[in-house]
Amino acid sequence: MKHFLPVLLILSFLNLTAQETDFTEEKKPISLDASFFYGSILEHNPDINHLITGHPTGFLLSYNRKTYGFNEWERRYNYPDWGFSMAYQNLHNEYLGENISFYGHFNFYFLNRNAYFRIGQGFAVAGSPYDAETNYQNNAYGTKLLSSTYIALQYNKQNLYKGFGLNAGFTIIHYSNANLRAPNNSTNTFAFNVGANYNLDYKDMPDFIPEGERTKYTEPIHYNLVLRGGVNESDIVGQGQFPFLVVSAFADKRINHKSTLVAGTDVFFAYFFKELIKLQAASFPELGVSGDEDWKRVGLFIGHELRFNKIAFVSHLGYYIYYPYEFENRLYNRLGLKRYFTDDIFASVTVKAHGAKAEGVEFSVGYRF
Repeated sequence: MKHFLPVLLILSFLNLTAQETDFTEEKKPISLDASFFYGSILEHNPDINHLITGHPTGFLLSYNRKTYGFNEWERRYNYPDWGFSMAYQNLHNEYLGENISFYGHFNFYFLNRNAYFRIGQGFAVAGSPYDAETNYQNNAYGTKLLSSTYIALQYNKQNLYKGFGLNAGFTIIHYSNANLRAPNNSTNTFAFNVGANYNLDYKDMPDFIPEGERTKYTEPIHYNLVLRGGVNESDIVGQGQFPFLVVSAFADKRINHKSTLVAGTDVFFAYFFKELIKLQAASFPELGVSGDEDWKRVGLFIGHELRFNKIAFVSHLGYYIYYPYEFENRLYNRLGLKRYFTDDIFASVTVKAHGAKAEGVEFSVGYRF
């Protein structure tokens, strides 16, 4: 059951029907789209070379709720779509097999609404994950249930004929379990896609509500205390999963409706480090690990929150100032989604990583005062 928690939290963040509306008669037109894609697995890590043997193919199905400015946040972001999507992918490799994935997504429009950028977050089910006896060659997917993110850049011509339109563009699909269990080298598929779309309400589309004059908005500096936790495993297959805890304290300054700047400190308690230090000291003397190294770390970070009413996209960049045991490098980053339940209480799901290499999924609760 624990594997489903990040999925439920992430998708609940996209439940925008609970947002407050400025108008009593809000219309919510629906569009559907379907695309076929063909691509290649990117070689981001030489350890997956043996998995890049064919050109992945598949299809992407999407349900979109269109916005027209009935809520204030929609006008600030040029009337985006939000919705849900499903992808099927045959990776054309005997060890990777086939994946199916489910997402919540946003479409952000530009070029007079003839193109959009989409970002989707969700989960995937791997058809052929790693198995020590039957599929040890698959060192990309250590679990059957994976986290998945995809981005798409699409030319999108709608309502060419009785609600039907065409779309084409490029998509990148990422699969990983965020170091929940080893191995976890992940894959990234870069694909070209082409398809069609249909507006169910093409005969009765509302007009866009103008944004009007933008007003300045700021907030005073606030202070935050956050507890983050989860489980993860080292890169050594079979070492086992261990809990981790992060205590974060930071200040935030909201500079406008969209952006909040943050700066603060993290204290990390990752119990898999304790076991990894013991193992390396006992079994790998050439690494120079004594076994007495402190397994805790302290970092300083700066960051940004991109606000969509009560939802925020979180991005942090940090540097370890206390780093007694060398692991990956001293720079770390954090990306994820955050939900404000009140002005003071929030929760988030984030991935903490070193560059493109994830260390763990963090489930967080916090207080802002």
